[in-house]
Amino acid sequence: MKRTLINNLVENEETKVSGWAKKVRDTKYMIFVVLEDRTGSIQVSIDKENNKDIVKDMEGILPDSVLEFEGKMVLSEYVKQGGKEFLPTKVNRLSKAEALPLEDNANIDTRLDYRWLDLRSKKNNIMMKVQSEFVKGMREFLYNNDFTEIHTPKLIGTASESGSEVFEVDYFDRKAYLAQSPQFYKQMAIASGLERVFEVAPAFRAENSNTYRHATEFTSFDLEFAYPDSIEDIMSLEEDLLIAGLTSVKEKYENEINELFNTEVIIPTKPFPRIKLEDLYKELHERYGYEIPTEDIGDMNNETEKLTTKFALEVYGSEFIFVTNYSKAKRPFYHMRDNDTPIGYDLIWRGTEITTGAVREHRYDILKKQAEEKGLKKDVEFYLEFFKYGCPPHGGFALGVDRLTMLLLCIPSLKEEMFVFRGPNRLNP
Repeated sequence: MKRTLINNLVENEETKVSGWAKKVRDTKYMIFVVLEDRTGSIQVSIDKENNKDIVKDMEGILPDSVLEFEGKMVLSEYVKQGGKEFLPTKVNRLSKAEALPLEDNANIDTRLDYRWLDLRSKKNNIMMKVQSEFVKGMREFLYNNDFTEIHTPKLIGTASESGSEVFEVDYFDRKAYLAQSPQFYKQMAIASGLERVFEVAPAFRAENSNTYRHATEFTSFDLEFAYPDSIEDIMSLEEDLLIAGLTSVKEKYENEINELFNTEVIIPTKPFPRIKLEDLYKELHERYGYEIPTEDIGDMNNETEKLTTKFALEVYGSEFIFVTNYSKAKRPFYHMRDNDTPIGYDLIWRGTEITTGAVREHRYDILKKQAEEKGLKKDVEFYLEFFKYGCPPHGGFALGVDRLTMLLLCIPSLKEEMFVFRGPNRLNP
């Protein structure tokens, strides 16, 4: 007899259901079990007088045991579980649970110690499914727009990009590093003739940061494409990508998000507002009396990002805003420059930066000079080789999948949102 999912049960049809025993209630004449699978839940009603073998097999069964029942579903006006109940003729104890070590009000560190138990909650289950749907919507948009998905190495021979904040690992007789991003390899793909590429994969940052939005390992959604006419092409593509992902989530999980997270999925409209960094500083000063700290001039910080969202909502009615014209001192060496200003942007959403995007410098001589200007030479020799033999102009950006999900569902921190969090003080489970 094949398993039937709970939401697919047909009245009076002999079948088998399997799932978690989320609740077990033993009364004088009956045992009631709330059985749950990925599609929903149902009350299993066991009449003690007529099911003595089942009653014996149910001895010592605690919530979160995994059970399999054979029997049939019937309709009942007395049952709260959607007016349906399952009447079993047989039970199979697939996995007997011990008393759970995790209470409902446990603090975040205890919850992370038992993350697999924490994820069993309906809210956390939906959270993971929402993230999956978000990525699916964006991925399908790119497939439909002639992008090729690639898979780049995460073990690399030199410290990438900035030369700092990398994890060093032993690699046989030499040192290797965990990749901070697939940036160099995305550009290698462009140089190889793949004009439009993307990747969804882990990235690693050796940042000793204990903030709500930082992790040492996270999932990055990266893309790169050739022949953009300007930075506007890159921003426009990102607008379309986010609209596709959010629309997919809204269509499938709008009700669950409203119910469990007390928030709504807002689909933005194009174009998102744009503002130059210098003009933003002036607006934040005039409206909110904010002065950017000296060490952050040419860039943004947490407070700037929060005020930028406030400004965007008040002036443009938008949760999203592009900020352009950052200082070259605050941007990577591979960003193309116009009059010594990087041709790039950050995208701010709900008070947090979610993207750095740019037109890349594809001309070998200029790229080499900009790398040397940043004090990078040996570490980027292999990367510079990509541009010696012809490379199309190109640009792209990256999105943190976990950060996107955190902001979408208004979750306080990445610790609560990520499937398994990695930070400076967290390496288990």
